[in-house]
Amino acid sequence: MADATITLTAEEQAVITALEKLNVIALNNVVKYMEQTYGISAAAPAAAAAAPAAGGAAAAEEKSSYNVELTDSGAQKIAVIKALREVTGLALGDAKAMVDSAPKIIKENVAKEDAEKMKKTLEAAGAKVSLK
Repeated sequence: MADATITLTAEEQAVITALEKLNVIALNNVVKYMEQTYGISAAAPAAAAAAPAAGGAAAAEEKSSYNVELTDSGAQKIAVIKALREVTGLALGDAKAMVDSAPKIIKENVAKEDAEKMKKTLEAAGAKVSLK
């Protein structure tokens, strides 16, 4: 399929020529507009082609690392600061600053088990946490 030549009509070629003249930001806006308006995604064909090639294993594969984000400190800020210090080892001032600046990424590329433990500890203290 990679060797197949695609022939465009004059209208289709005019669209391609216009797109080639756009800068990256303008082209990105066009892509986002098409995704929202027509429900299409620029990544869908690549993902659909990769899944059968991997035998479906890629679709069932789960993330192995997560970013832990403090989305809201809640009403119990002192308890959240203590919990944050416990899970990250941060100094008191650093932990307080992080809680005050929520939403904030606490740790990046954390193993799934560790991320879930961190989330559980912080949520028990009253914080809202998301794993990304």
